[in-house]
Amino acid sequence: MRINLNSTYSKHYKKRIIPHSYLDKKAEERIRAFMRNPHDSILKDHRLAGTKKMFRSFWITGDIRIIYKPISQDLVEFVDIGTHNQVY
Repeated sequence: MRINLNSTYSKHYKKRIIPHSYLDKKAEERIRAFMRNPHDSILKDHRLAGTKKMFRSFWITGDIRIIYKPISQDLVEFVDIGTHNQVY
């Protein structure tokens, strides 16, 4: 699995996640799990609806999500990261 990082994702990761070492470690752990198996049940991966129907999301913690767009079978683009309210 290859991952492209959108500029919004990179900016929000630095601002919202890195300052909190627990979230940084948890995000790295979940991204590694995603790369091994995007359908791992621990990620709670799901398709979004409405205007974001071309995107999917998975959980980092109970309220922190990564929004991504599947590009091909082995390529995704991470679009945003943050709390439920921040990314939806």
